[in-house]
Amino acid sequence: MENKLILKQGRDHSLRQRHPWIFSGAIERMVGAPGSGETVDVLSSEGEFLAKAAFSPQSSIRGRVWSWNDTPIDPAFFENRLARCLESRGRLKLDPSDSALRLVHAESDGLPGVVVDRYGDVLVLQCLTAGADRWRSALVASLAKLTGAACIYERSDVDVRELEGLPQSTGLLYGSDCPDSIQIQENGIKFQVNVKTGQKTGFYLDQRPNRRRVGELVGGMSVLNCFCYTGGFSLNALAAGASQVVSVDSSGDALEMARQNVLLNGLPANKCVWMDGDVFLLLRRFRDEGRKFDAIVLDPPKFAPTAASAEKAARAYKDINLLAFKLLNSDGLLFTFSCSGGISADLFQKVVAGAALDAKVEARIIEHLSQGPDHPVALNFPEGAYLKGLVCQVI
Repeated sequence: MENKLILKQGRDHSLRQRHPWIFSGAIERMVGAPGSGETVDVLSSEGEFLAKAAFSPQSSIRGRVWSWNDTPIDPAFFENRLARCLESRGRLKLDPSDSALRLVHAESDGLPGVVVDRYGDVLVLQCLTAGADRWRSALVASLAKLTGAACIYERSDVDVRELEGLPQSTGLLYGSDCPDSIQIQENGIKFQVNVKTGQKTGFYLDQRPNRRRVGELVGGMSVLNCFCYTGGFSLNALAAGASQVVSVDSSGDALEMARQNVLLNGLPANKCVWMDGDVFLLLRRFRDEGRKFDAIVLDPPKFAPTAASAEKAARAYKDINLLAFKLLNSDGLLFTFSCSGGISADLFQKVVAGAALDAKVEARIIEHLSQGPDHPVALNFPEGAYLKGLVCQVI
């Protein structure tokens, strides 16, 4: 007998709008006893077929849709879906010299919980949900076949897996070895990436177009890059001719890699200042010292993973943006970002506006920024638009 998930009466609207999540409160009953990640038929209260979904017994998101058609969910399904992802990336016409990009972006590519990033001939796979975890072997086999990757490494070491009742998981999935350091190129700049221990899958690929934009705007300026990680924005600023770049991060290892990236590209190390410390404390110190900059980049970690933590996160975003506005020269530029899913674009803009008001500066938005095109946003899944960015000018 097939496993079935029967929805409550009147709770099928979002599915009919093709939103891929099924919350526990929408479920009337289960038919069968599906295990974690198993495929279930999703039916309306009247018994109408709606979708094929992966079942997650411990998550509040009890089902995630694989297909809107009554088609088998098997290894061939995943191979076809992955082939579609690869074909769509080829149509983006990205710079062919860039050697790193996202190949699969979870729900927005029709593969909930599946993230695949490419760094040269190395693929990094994240299985974030019960369904993705169950089909790991099929995903690896298809990725190896379709891409010819030398190795595939897993980085499913994320907190969201705990909500699925899954342990964190990392390690080599395919190939004989995965190097500790991989050299990639982006926007004509080389970076060393550690896919085994680096943040996310090793690098913040979603910021590619925004790093390029910073480089286009900060030539000749003094730049403060907060939460700099391995120097993505810093190197783009240096390559553009910034007069000085002060880079701050709380990870000494990330700062050391950033220094090495500067040397790797032959950029002027004498224009770099690297500071290991807490961004909030250092911004206050700079304010007290009367320091000023022509441009500031704020790219903090995720303060609000869910809407429940939005209020606390909003205070943190306001705090750092207020301090940044106080440190900007007249006509200075603030590049400010939020990657928090719990903070909407509208709320983020209001927070930044409130920060400018409290800082007693007049500023205007001259540009909205978002994630790169290899991180698409499905129209039926607006949650995929997680990266919000503003370029603000003090006037």
